Amino acid sequence: ASGASTVLVPIYLGEMAPPNLRGVIGTMTQFACVVGILFADIVGFVLANETSWRWMFSLTTGFGICQLALTPFLLESPRWLLGRNPSSSKARFIIKKLRGFRYDEEVETEVEHYLGAAKTQSLNDDSDGGQDKDKKSVMAEMLADEKVRLLVVSTLVLQVANQFSGINAVFYYSGLFFDGVIDNPLVGTTLMGAINVVATYVALLLMDRCGRRTLIMWSSAGMFASCVVIVLSLLGYFSKMVALGAVATYVSFFEIGLGPIPWLIVAEMFGGKYVTVAMSMSCQLNWICNFFIGLFFPAMNEALGAYSFGPFAVVLLLVFLYALIWLPETAGTTPAELQAQLVEKNAGVTYHNMDIEGMAAHAPPSKSEWEQALAELAADEEKNDKDYGQFDSMRSG
Repeated sequence: ASGASTVLVPIYLGEMAPPNLRGVIGTMTQFACVVGILFADIVGFVLANETSWRWMFSLTTGFGICQLALTPFLLESPRWLLGRNPSSSKARFIIKKLRGFRYDEEVETEVEHYLGAAKTQSLNDDSDGGQDKDKKSVMAEMLADEKVRLLVVSTLVLQVANQFSGINAVFYYSGLFFDGVIDNPLVGTTLMGAINVVATYVALLLMDRCGRRTLIMWSSAGMFASCVVIVLSLLGYFSKMVALGAVATYVSFFEIGLGPIPWLIVAEMFGGKYVTVAMSMSCQLNWICNFFIGLFFPAMNEALGAYSFGPFAVVLLLVFLYALIWLPETAGTTPAELQAQLVEKNAGVTYHNMDIEGMAAHAPPSKSEWEQALAELAADEEKNDKDYGQFDSMRSG
């Protein structure tokens, strides 16, 4: 159930959110996770003992029942409804309710944005021999298609970085850092959980003001610097309090970039054909990396000693370079709008399984284009009325 939620919730939120709020709403998944971790830490003060620890598992059942009770209030994804039936009145009702539209014209403009992207992708799939591709698995097709490969690689790189940055080494073995500074390890773990929540709230404020690529670079650079300070502190160049502050900084920088972005960016990169497979593949890779970190970090810490965070620093440096050179920016766009923005930069090539030059012909009109067209129509009607009035006066004269 947890694995299914990890896959489905970011996709669902990405399809429901408008482009200008997709970062904030997508980050809510991570925010809910860190609040849950902090809640578990706090509950641990009461129930983490030899006689009461079993009661902690009953809380999961309670939350599960609440979630089932609230499920009927969830709205269906309009993108999914329109993909099955472009004339869906239910999809239009949901769009009107979600966006707060007052007029049907606004709803139809939004519908055209959904349908335009799906139509463009469908046309491109047909031109590429879609019937032959149906015989292949979607995953193999994504990896083999040069037009989608960069997006797939970017998704996988971010998922690996999410874990191999070493964040869960800090949370799983946080007692190693608090030894000699905080007597009760649970207090230190709860302190890190509180910092996690505050940092994720800051990420909510930044997510749609800064680009995804920019935040990934800030995050990886800040974590890299924190790793260097942690290693120097463990070598004895700084005090344990400085090491603890570096760990707090490390966690904070993780939450503004490498924490939430690898999950929300999948729905921004891929259309309906690929998004579920891409998210499933990302989730599997993330949990595999998580397993390796939890399993091998104690041995790595014993072997490397004070340099145990050195490998994480190398990973973070490589992530920064990848984001600087190759990672595409997805903030504030739908997949179709992303193609339109890339027309000048990538004229003559295809991207995201769509013909960029053809995008201009197939893309639905934006709101500003609608307003301009209506203004021109009104001006033409006014001119025609004047011409007709002059013609009528000449006849009567």
